[in-house]
Amino acid sequence: MSPQSTPADSHDLIRVQGARENNLKDISLEIPKRRLTAFTGVSGSGKSSLVFATIAAESQRLINETYSAFLQGFMPSLARPEVDYLDGLTTAIIVDQERMGANPRSTVGTVTDANAMLRILFSRIGSPHIGPPTAFAFNVPTRVASGMMKTDKGQGSTSVVRNAVYQGGMCPKCEGMGALNDFDLTAIYDESKSLSEGALLVPGYSMDGWYGRIFSGAGLDMDKPIAKYSARDLKKLLYGEPEKIKVDGVNLTYEGVLTKVQKSMLSKDVESMQPHVRRFVERAVTFTTCPDCDGTRLSAEARSSKIRGRNIAELCAMQITDLGEWLRELDEPSVAPLLAGLRHLIDAFTEIGLGYLSLDRPSGTLSGGEAQRTKMIRHLGSSLTDVTYVFDEPTIGLHPHDIERMNQLLLQLRDKGNTVLVVEHKPETIAIADHVVDLGPGAGTAGGSICFEGTVEGLAGSDTTTGRHLHDRASLKESLRTATGTLEVRGANTHNLRDVDVDLPLGVLCVVTGVAGSGKSSLIHGSVAQREGVVVVDQGAIKGSRRSNPATYTGLLEPIRKAYAKANGVKPALFSSNSEGACPACNGAGVIFTELGVMATVESLCEECEGRRFQASVLEYTLGGRNIAEVLAMPVVEALDFFGDGDAATPAAHKVLERLADVGLGYLTLGQPLTTLSGGERQRLKLAVQMADKGDVYVLDEPTTGLHLADVENLLGLLDRLVESGKSVVVIEHHQAVMAHADWIIDLGPGAGHDGGLVVFEGTPAALVADGSTLTGQHLAAYVGG
Repeated sequence: MSPQSTPADSHDLIRVQGARENNLKDISLEIPKRRLTAFTGVSGSGKSSLVFATIAAESQRLINETYSAFLQGFMPSLARPEVDYLDGLTTAIIVDQERMGANPRSTVGTVTDANAMLRILFSRIGSPHIGPPTAFAFNVPTRVASGMMKTDKGQGSTSVVRNAVYQGGMCPKCEGMGALNDFDLTAIYDESKSLSEGALLVPGYSMDGWYGRIFSGAGLDMDKPIAKYSARDLKKLLYGEPEKIKVDGVNLTYEGVLTKVQKSMLSKDVESMQPHVRRFVERAVTFTTCPDCDGTRLSAEARSSKIRGRNIAELCAMQITDLGEWLRELDEPSVAPLLAGLRHLIDAFTEIGLGYLSLDRPSGTLSGGEAQRTKMIRHLGSSLTDVTYVFDEPTIGLHPHDIERMNQLLLQLRDKGNTVLVVEHKPETIAIADHVVDLGPGAGTAGGSICFEGTVEGLAGSDTTTGRHLHDRASLKESLRTATGTLEVRGANTHNLRDVDVDLPLGVLCVVTGVAGSGKSSLIHGSVAQREGVVVVDQGAIKGSRRSNPATYTGLLEPIRKAYAKANGVKPALFSSNSEGACPACNGAGVIFTELGVMATVESLCEECEGRRFQASVLEYTLGGRNIAEVLAMPVVEALDFFGDGDAATPAAHKVLERLADVGLGYLTLGQPLTTLSGGERQRLKLAVQMADKGDVYVLDEPTTGLHLADVENLLGLLDRLVESGKSVVVIEHHQAVMAHADWIIDLGPGAGHDGGLVVFEGTPAALVADGSTLTGQHLAAYVGG
């Protein structure tokens, strides 16, 4: 007999009313709980604003409010999203594509708990037994404590000296890093010069300012060449510990150059450094494998304990599919529940298509898609139900073969009783949704409305942009271009490649494909990228500060500033938010950053300039009736018209804007911070910049990432224009429409990791479909035949 229904069972919807975050236009909708809902729409239509910035953000804010006032005092206060009413929210877990931690000790094993389980296994059945699980942890040092121990008995007290050893697994030499950093002293100073002649080559060490006074005040000879320094003086200059000194009546602190560099530069994430500092670090610091632990990060004791002839470092270095087989052969009744849990976790890696990784792989080296799938593994084994899982394009970087597996995992999460919200462009994943919300109709200010709500069948029959393109099928090209030459690759063996010999045709559109982990990136980045005339456009983070935006990154701001200066008869520097025209309260950032030490930095809008970044006097100067802040708030398409003709016509700016529109970024505003762009948008921005370069061969790494089906056609047009202008284009890609459009395909495989690394097919798309023996061929045949 079914239990009687209660009012509590009626809460089966998440209701959103009046959402206005970013470009959302006061939208209201109802999302069914414990179902899989897909959010579709062109890039920039407002999907992320609705799912991440409204629903997930409010859920997280409300969870924070459940903590005690004491704890909340340590947490950043999150602003309430721009929405009238939200009801029926459950705890939101965001599984995004942010690269995982910059912590150098973070590995695939540590972020998924696989390492923790292996450590317990070794502490139980490893031979010889060397200690508790911490004895196998490369982030726990060995500590020794000694002291007097007093015991009270009936006959009086006795005292004995005891030594207590807390066994950790960290290699003492490299402190669990696996590598040692060494300074190249020739990049630190020029020994033929004296300090006053500028011997120090470290950025910021000018002897004209305070550094000159501090060094002389510390007793260092400013006029003697460094080559003539005594060992003691050189040690003080480079490695001196902090000491208080008095210079011209001012109390200051002196510390050695390398002591300071270690603290100020090497403790930071390289990606967040200013470009000139990063160049110095890359030039001056060399990282070498630790000779004591051989890069395993573990102490000799931890490596000495073995199970069936393997130590924990060897197991972590194994490909995960091989580790799974090793675990299945291990029969130890004393740890049966632990083994079952570990096998289940390792099998999840294989199911999700990450079986080619190893547990000792640093998590910072994973691609966005790999990082997202690694985070998924943690949630698959979670006991939580009735949670809202939010995914940001989980199919990024996946071959059509791997997308089928990903779909199964999303359904698995839903079937456990969870609400799954997926922002997605791929029709294969949209097809499995129970409910679809299509946003649009356009991007940026032309988007932000709901175009369709309902089932996948309803979407396919609707007259929306997504509906019209949902069942698009590319046909194979009738006429193929012929190669004008070849780029030879011989004996490629980077990572899992097995002595690959292949000829990349020049003067055509060549697509390199294969399942995730088959060796595509290894082949291109390892054997092609470094060659002369090759321009690589990848999805890596754009180097720049949080003040950078498309206008500064593309060089567009330069001609705009000059045009404003000329029209108003003032200096160009006034029209830069990093220079004289900047608002003094926020230094031209538009927001005030409040550093909270150990926690996330909080941003708040600058009250003086109201986020416009410039002094009020600068905004009085106009060009074509618009001031500089209004121009930076324009989307690219509007700026194209504005700088195209009329009073504001600026040919140099128009040229850059045309390239931005060409790569499908017409909806971006010129002043949008680069930190807010998605991986696909970053790549297309780099492409727009590098189209002006003098490269002959363009290498693109999955340029369809984050592109709507309708935008893929524009991208193919752009690639064709590049080839027709005499360039060679090599694309690493999984999208069948791009494969069908290629002149030549190179397919790697047959599997991933050590099961891949071979060229399984090279030829035309039609020949690949006719061949049908490779996974790519089968999926392409189904796509063009559909």
